[in-house]
Amino acid sequence: MNELQSSACRFRNAPNQPAILYRDDHIVVVNKPAGMAVHRSRLVGRDDGYLVDWLRETLGQPAHLAHRIDRATSGCVLLALDKDSVSTLGEAFMSREVAKSYLAVVRGWPEPPDALIDHPIDGGPGKPEKREARTCYKTLGRAEIDVAVGAHPTARYALLECQPETGRYRQIRRHLKHISHHLIGDTSHGDGRHNRVFRMLGVHRMLLHAWRLGFNHPLDGRRIDVEAPLDIEFGRALSALSLKTPGST
Repeated sequence: MNELQSSACRFRNAPNQPAILYRDDHIVVVNKPAGMAVHRSRLVGRDDGYLVDWLRETLGQPAHLAHRIDRATSGCVLLALDKDSVSTLGEAFMSREVAKSYLAVVRGWPEPPDALIDHPIDGGPGKPEKREARTCYKTLGRAEIDVAVGAHPTARYALLECQPETGRYRQIRRHLKHISHHLIGDTSHGDGRHNRVFRMLGVHRMLLHAWRLGFNHPLDGRRIDVEAPLDIEFGRALSALSLKTPGST
C-alpha cells in the first residue's frame, strides 16, 4: 500500500470528515473537524489524516494553506489552488485584511462582557520574544449549572465570539487564560476541573470553533464571507448549558 492509498484508508475510517463550504477554480474553504491536523508535523502521528491530504484526494489536485488553525480547533480553513492565489491571500492575512470570528465556551462570566484583550505573547516553543497580540471578544450567552466546582456550589460558563486582530501562536487560548476565563476542553491552557465537568456531559473536544471567515477573492477582489456550522459535540455542549446556537432562532 502506497502513501496515498494509506491516507485514503484513514479518511474512510475517520468518524468526522471535513466539509467543503466554498470552492471555485482558485480557492477552497473547508470546515475542518476538531482533532484533524491541517498538515504533517512531528507532533502528529503517521497514521493520522491531514486536511491537505484529504483535499488532494477529494479534489484531485494539491491545495496550499493560506493560514492555519490548531488541530483541536474546528471550523473555517482557507486554502488556495494555485501559487499566485496563495501568495495574494498570504499578504492579505499579513496585512490583517481577513476577518476571523471564533466561537468559544469559557469558564465564568467575563466582565466587562465585551472587551479588547491587549496582551503581548511569545511565539511558542523556541520563540521567547513577545509580540503585540490583540483579541476582541463579545459575550453571546451566559449559563449557570448545578455542578459544584471547587468551593463553588454552581458553575458558570459563557459563550463568546472572539475576533483576533493579530495571529499569534494559540492566541485566543492564551488570551482567555490571561483573563482567567479559560477555554473549555483546552488541556494545555485551560482549567482541568471545568474540563472534567464537560467530559461528564459527553463533551470531549476543545470548545473553540473558527466560525466565520471574510476576505477578498485573490483574483477579482470580490468579498467572500463563509460560515462553518458547529459539529454535534459543540452543539451538545451548548444544549447542556441551555444556550442557543448563534444564528438560530
